[in-house]
Amino acid sequence: MTMFASETARVVPPPARCVLRQAWRNGSALMGERTLAEEVPVAFSYDGATHAVLMATPDDLEDFALGFSCTEGIIATAPEIAELAVVSVADGIVLRMWLTGDRSDALAARRRRIVGPAGCGMCGLESLAAANRTIPTVSYDLQVSRQDIAEAVAALPASQRLNMQTRAVHAAAFWHSDQGLILREDVGRHNALDKLAGALLRSSSSAADGVVVLSSRISIELVQKAGMMGAPIIVGVSAPTALAVRTAEMAGLTLVGIARDDGFEVFTHPERITR
Repeated sequence: MTMFASETARVVPPPARCVLRQAWRNGSALMGERTLAEEVPVAFSYDGATHAVLMATPDDLEDFALGFSCTEGIIATAPEIAELAVVSVADGIVLRMWLTGDRSDALAARRRRIVGPAGCGMCGLESLAAANRTIPTVSYDLQVSRQDIAEAVAALPASQRLNMQTRAVHAAAFWHSDQGLILREDVGRHNALDKLAGALLRSSSSAADGVVVLSSRISIELVQKAGMMGAPIIVGVSAPTALAVRTAEMAGLTLVGIARDDGFEVFTHPERITR
């Protein structure tokens, strides 16, 4: 059974903070406060060794640990992390994980270190080939209607509580017609998707049963992470990159972009979208 713990020698910072600011509007100065999203260095440690450091919003950290481990191919199921501790330290946060035997051996064989900012999910890869990694081919027969996609996209803004405060974070959500919306937020769009992946693992929900909805453009690393999650349909409110479209096509993933109130555009495998 996966064990979760939080070491409280230091308090994990809140996901948002109020700061003083001077605003200029219509030619006048106004003193006041603004709520800003927080970001801190988050280190992923496996079996005592640091594997990755990412700038992220310090919220839903257990989900972040599981989801990153899943989308990076380190684990496939939550019980493969034998123990997890969220440790707040002077310079940031450490997600300390201990893997089960087989997964620990596999990671030791491919160990690498990634150091990257919030805006990039691929910094520190050791080769060009690693950036174009192969992801599992989606073979699920899920079909959704155009109305389903419209409902999923429409449900996104009201659930983005941190973004309502800060207007500065991305969201990744899982929509299922019978379950509603599961949503996670972060300053990094790939971090938000990792947190969502972890939330699904912890709730025993399958990404194959619904639609992944993103508040951002759809770049290559988001398609790769969705593929590792086993999601057959990914929807973004902005446009995808050309490489994201090629990758989704090869992986059998339905990619929907520019999803707005008046409709959307389907770039790959439209057979999953019914009338």
